[in-house]
Amino acid sequence: RPIVVKVLNLETRGAAKSFMAECKALANMKHRNLVKILTCCSSVDYDGEDFKAIVFEFMSNGSLEKLLHDIEGSDNHNLSFTQRIDIALDVAHALDYLHNDTEQVVVHCDVKPSNVLLDDDFVA
Repeated sequence: RPIVVKVLNLETRGAAKSFMAECKALANMKHRNLVKILTCCSSVDYDGEDFKAIVFEFMSNGSLEKLLHDIEGSDNHNLSFTQRIDIALDVAHALDYLHNDTEQVVVHCDVKPSNVLLDDDFVA
């Protein structure tokens, strides 16, 4: 199945700490409206440098931003009213889960269309 690999730039201040926090937080989250983390990778590359990555499931319809603003010539920005409502509800359900149904409350802090990903059925 297709995957997405998020490779962290470890030269960015706090990246290693952020990686550990993200892996720990996402590992225990199971919700239909949160992208599934498949694994975390922490190793050393061929040059002896630290390498950290997170592997996620692939979201075939990309970001909501791409669909709304015709980024990269998507031609898919004609979401119906019902699709828009369903996407908004999906995001609301995910945020409700993060805020109220997890062991440790998670606040996303960066909710925006580019961070809302859509699967084959336009489920956010």
